[in-house]
Amino acid sequence: MQFEWTVPPDHPSLAGHFPGHPILPGVVLLDRLQLGLKAADIGVNEISNAKFSSPARPGETLSFSAQPQSAGGLSFRIDCGERNIASGTLRIETAGAQ
Repeated sequence: MQFEWTVPPDHPSLAGHFPGHPILPGVVLLDRLQLGLKAADIGVNEISNAKFSSPARPGETLSFSAQPQSAGGLSFRIDCGERNIASGTLRIETAGAQ
């Protein structure tokens, strides 16, 4: 699964994070990832781990990718060109899970 998203320069989370040097909070990156997975009919149960390597700034186009792992897991990467923004693993919903 892959998709792109451009950080809107007027995204509400940028106003207070950080004044004069806005960056997109990690929680917004993970939320956008989850929305992309949901659009692909993939539900997330848990964020097993996440590493934030570089800040995402207003106007940048981010590439989101996810690859299946064993035992119901999914690895993900968020990149901006050659720069890694974040990576980690998720546990996804399986059929019959509540």
